[in-house]
Amino acid sequence: MNPSSSGWIKKLIQLCNKELSKEFTSLSVLYKALIPCGYIYGSNTKVLKDLIKKGDLSTEEICKINHLITLIVTHNSVKDPNEFIENTVDFYKKINAHKTNFLLDIIIKNDGYDTLEKIIHRRIQIDDNLIDKSFNYFITNALLFIDVIAYKSFLTTGTITENSIIQEESAIETIVLTTLNSKKDKTKYDNSLIDLFEQSLRYQQTNKLSYPEAIKLLKTPIEKQYILDLACMATWSDKKIVGKERFFLFQLGIDLNLKTEDVKNAMNSISSLHTTHKQDIVLGSKNIVKSFYNNSSAMVKKLISRNSKRLQKELSQSKELMLLLSKSTVKDLSKEEQKKVQEQLLDIFKAIPSLAIFLLPGGALLLPLVIKFIPKLLPSAFDDNRIEE
Repeated sequence: MNPSSSGWIKKLIQLCNKELSKEFTSLSVLYKALIPCGYIYGSNTKVLKDLIKKGDLSTEEICKINHLITLIVTHNSVKDPNEFIENTVDFYKKINAHKTNFLLDIIIKNDGYDTLEKIIHRRIQIDDNLIDKSFNYFITNALLFIDVIAYKSFLTTGTITENSIIQEESAIETIVLTTLNSKKDKTKYDNSLIDLFEQSLRYQQTNKLSYPEAIKLLKTPIEKQYILDLACMATWSDKKIVGKERFFLFQLGIDLNLKTEDVKNAMNSISSLHTTHKQDIVLGSKNIVKSFYNNSSAMVKKLISRNSKRLQKELSQSKELMLLLSKSTVKDLSKEEQKKVQEQLLDIFKAIPSLAIFLLPGGALLLPLVIKFIPKLLPSAFDDNRIEE
């Protein structure tokens, strides 16, 4: 079975044991089985229950399989695959997944297996050029269980809204960022990781939740456990949980009305996953941040080079932007000037289709790299120290 080619969902449904749903009698039982697979942390290391051997499957392919199996089990039916497909596509439509920046092109006239394959592919795998894979599964795929919680609610009540997903993600954002900020001595990598997390959520919130609001929003035990596990994952980004971080996690457990044993188990789970699969996963914040910027730098340079003529034309029509960019070649811009440059660059990128990648969530993180390469497009008069290559 190849999760990267058409027809994989139909094949996987056939492979799914019809007794699988009976084995997982509740969402909490399923959740516990997903932890050692790495699915909850977005670092998928194996397929749930070893239903399919890992072999040469990529991390994204394993994630696709685990996500679909989780949705199937949550749906609690493989007897009627068409009903599952119809309900799942309907769910993603109701939360406007097909209208997000990642999913503009997925809805075809005849809803079915093809549509769901495209939805899952886009839901899991952001454009490789935007987010490096190690960072992609650290943030984006770690939020996939939100879909499962919402899907369970949708199947129970028959209704769901995009806002409910946004609220859930906002609660996670608040608590995870509070966790990252709980570190006593934050390195530049920790601060960069915080920025990366904020910019790379699937939904960009304008109204941030406070910590008490986020806690209050979490109602069910499974939501609370999930938040706790993500907080442990965030704390584990430097491969150790000590001092103030441990205190914060235990306090979080108290705030969520969870037992001390639950917090200890959560910390042990992320430690165990890393110990067992340290060759397959990247949880160190330094590695994630450096990998993101190193790979992004090469990608941005290529995009700037390919679009140099069009960019020169667009830049020449914006005198203020030209002046600010030329100024940036000799001195640092103020925060207000940096904001102006970002806003005007994004306006220009809207006119160049191949640069639309910078309009996606997380794209703003690449703008400093863009500015780094753009001075080479400016007339030499703007840069007295320029050396022609």
